[in-house]
Amino acid sequence: MELSEEWKSYFPIGKSLDPPLLLSSVSPGPLFFIPKPRTFPKTLFSSPSLFPPLLPPPSRLSFSRFLSTSSVPYSTSSSIASRFGLESFYDDSASSSFLLHNRLHLLHCPDQNIVVVFFTTGANHDRIGFFAVLVQDNDFKFLGDRDGDILISDNHCNHKILRILVNPVDDDDFEENSGDSVVGYLMACTLYSVHWYSVKFVKSSKSPALDYLGCKLFKSSSIVSACFSPHLPQESMVLLQNGALFLFDLESDINCQIPNAYFKGSKLRVLWDDSSGSENYKWLGVEFSWHPRILIVARSDAVFLVDNRLDQCNLICLAKVEMLSPYTVGEEDQFLAFSRAGADGFQFVLASRSLLVLCDVRKPMMPLLRWAHNLDNPCYIHVFRLSELRSQSRDDRNQWATESGFCIILGSFWNCEFRLFCYGPSPASEGSTASEITKFCKPFLAWDFPSDLLLSSRECHCGSCLVREEFSKGALPEWVDWQQKKDIVLGFGILNRDISELVCESDEFGGFTLIRLMSSGKIETQRYCASWDLVQKLDVGHREPLLNFEDSLLYSLGDDEYKFPKKFKYLNLDYLRGYLNGNLAEVLDSKMKSCKGPLEKESFGLDFHEILCEKLKVCGFGRFRSSPPLAIVFNDINSPTSICEVASRQMWATLPLELLQLAFSGYSELFDAPFDDNTMPLKFSVVPDLPQLPPFLLRKPSGCSTKWSHKVWPDDSLVGPVLPLPVLLTLHEFRNGCPDSENMCEYSSEVELGLRCNEVMQVAAEMAVSDSSLFNNDEAISLADDRDEMWLDSQRPKPFFLYHPVGGEPSSTGQLQGNYMYKDEKFITMITKVHEKEADSIVTMANVGLELFDDLSLIELKFDVPAMNFMSQELEAYKTLKRQFSKWQEYFNPYQELCKQNNFNSQRRE
Repeated sequence: MELSEEWKSYFPIGKSLDPPLLLSSVSPGPLFFIPKPRTFPKTLFSSPSLFPPLLPPPSRLSFSRFLSTSSVPYSTSSSIASRFGLESFYDDSASSSFLLHNRLHLLHCPDQNIVVVFFTTGANHDRIGFFAVLVQDNDFKFLGDRDGDILISDNHCNHKILRILVNPVDDDDFEENSGDSVVGYLMACTLYSVHWYSVKFVKSSKSPALDYLGCKLFKSSSIVSACFSPHLPQESMVLLQNGALFLFDLESDINCQIPNAYFKGSKLRVLWDDSSGSENYKWLGVEFSWHPRILIVARSDAVFLVDNRLDQCNLICLAKVEMLSPYTVGEEDQFLAFSRAGADGFQFVLASRSLLVLCDVRKPMMPLLRWAHNLDNPCYIHVFRLSELRSQSRDDRNQWATESGFCIILGSFWNCEFRLFCYGPSPASEGSTASEITKFCKPFLAWDFPSDLLLSSRECHCGSCLVREEFSKGALPEWVDWQQKKDIVLGFGILNRDISELVCESDEFGGFTLIRLMSSGKIETQRYCASWDLVQKLDVGHREPLLNFEDSLLYSLGDDEYKFPKKFKYLNLDYLRGYLNGNLAEVLDSKMKSCKGPLEKESFGLDFHEILCEKLKVCGFGRFRSSPPLAIVFNDINSPTSICEVASRQMWATLPLELLQLAFSGYSELFDAPFDDNTMPLKFSVVPDLPQLPPFLLRKPSGCSTKWSHKVWPDDSLVGPVLPLPVLLTLHEFRNGCPDSENMCEYSSEVELGLRCNEVMQVAAEMAVSDSSLFNNDEAISLADDRDEMWLDSQRPKPFFLYHPVGGEPSSTGQLQGNYMYKDEKFITMITKVHEKEADSIVTMANVGLELFDDLSLIELKFDVPAMNFMSQELEAYKTLKRQFSKWQEYFNPYQELCKQNNFNSQRRE
């Protein structure tokens, strides 16, 4: 079936099986562009001041959910969300809003082998930074200030610059000027202001300069877009968020300039058509069309042609988002990016969530071409001539395509994804009727399918690298964005062929030279060449990691230099690595064999020995270890303790005093330790006075460290442990075993901990009240020989009880189904001592202290505070709080379930 040109454009390239507007008969040459093999990027300039001032990524929660999770009552958050009329706080395009625009622009100086590079800099990126790139001795040379740094504009914009626009002057205007020639104009836009500059080239010093012309501050609405006129270089247009359009003529504004360089501009009288009445749209951009007074204004739902040649602007609707169906994804599609296409001003391109369309102002509502772009929220779009990308070609067989073709670059700086869409006229034979028709009306065809453009040149799109990159992204925590771990492109510009050919050799099919700004603060050049294949399997590309897990590169350090010396501390983690790899014994054996000098040396004084013995005695360690270690550990249980922690305390109790002297120390004893001035000071926690076993969870940090001045000397407090338990256990095994034995290196402290946990679990099965589902009673063994007689009395209530902490109400299918914080039994099983209240205890006003709180819990509460007595007021307040707390216990299901499982009377504390 023969289709008309209008019907052919309805079939998008990339979604239909055989799109009729896809060129297939004649090849336009290679349309893939890759970094030139065996070439490396050259850094022109690098500075921390070029880091982008980015904020953390926006929340992906709905607006009401975001407020409710931010300590705002739910009713209040719902009310606020309804007032704003927003369904979602997180817009799909918000991820690209941080890097919505190109942050680097190039301005070529006419008749000079110089290009000026512009970007933002400053503490808040509120100033324009620039330098010149000069071609000298077949190489690019950086040209900045006298100190070799970048040039910076004199004025501050007072707010962060969001976009930069440059506009060169014509070659004829440049030749007529003398002295310091004006080579172009620059416009910097913040959220509410626009600033204009003239770019001059100082011939005496061969350096560029910026002259501030003026500014315009908008108070009623924020700035959406701005553009320079391609017809009159001194004219520019600004579009606001409320749809207002302002025309500025730099020449007239400078001549009638008022103080403070404030420009007024002319507001266009435009009456926008809002037939839908919803106003749920966003303004995208403005561009000049084929006439200096005809504009193309894009909105998220429509595109308009604004004819301002008369007093009243005339509006023509050129495109609507509804015309993209039935190939759009979802019902609520919208335009996301807009740009002018070609030099004649008739064509423009639009990108929605799923499609990229090429339109012509002479054919309203009838796109010329459609592509399926397969990009996530594209925000950057620009159109280049194919001759700019395939210059310096040694093969002229596809010269017709190079001169007549166009390339659309669409993508997102935040997502690091860019695609290339090539199109051009039909390759009709010279002299034919079709060739004559194309001179007046060009029926465009898509040249091949869209291809990826790797702007960073540090990526590879083969299957292995893509899979490895996705796994690397997934391995990051949820609160870390992979963009913060990767050196991404923030802006780029393409050098013209005249400057590029002075440095780069010609390629077989042509290429281009790119200048790009990286998030690491580097501005570098890279040569690209046209290729038939996108994937180049180079060893260098496959060996380099795609994601370098370093600190975030996306932040701003400011202008101020760091005034203090930078010192880097390096920690030796050999022991930690050995422990994680299960070969700690092998690492210790290796270290001990490499030690030189006498090993038997008195490291601790007599005073410290006495202090240590006294502390251990208070904690329950007998000097001669006459008490059973497991009994000591169970007597030490007061607060809820995991089985693993109980086993750890038992292992501490079995260590000999010689190893405990290694585990605990005083700062005065560390005076002779080999610490130098470059060593990081170490701080340890003080061993408490309360009777408890290591690792002493309830204690205070030390007030000093291993470094002190001559005026302030450390006290005699006992601190530690200074060595972790796995190291001490391995040393203990070496002490009792044979260090030279190969089997010795197979010792594992983790296996030893598991055995101790099993022993503690068996004892706890008999000594504690527990739910029947926690333990298998058949596995419990009699430990009468290893326990005190008070534990053997079957008439007395069991002094402990076991339970599993859960993160909510227990499931109805059983206690072992899914609410536990951990899955390992030695961590999820908690044991604690049952507090028995004395029957004869009577609360009197004369003697009421901290024991009053014993009625509030099933366990015994201990306070590390001085003794205190309560008066009548405190007692009345306590009674009130106790009634409220008892009522809460009555209706708190997890507490009632705990009492039920362990056969406790939940009301016995009332």
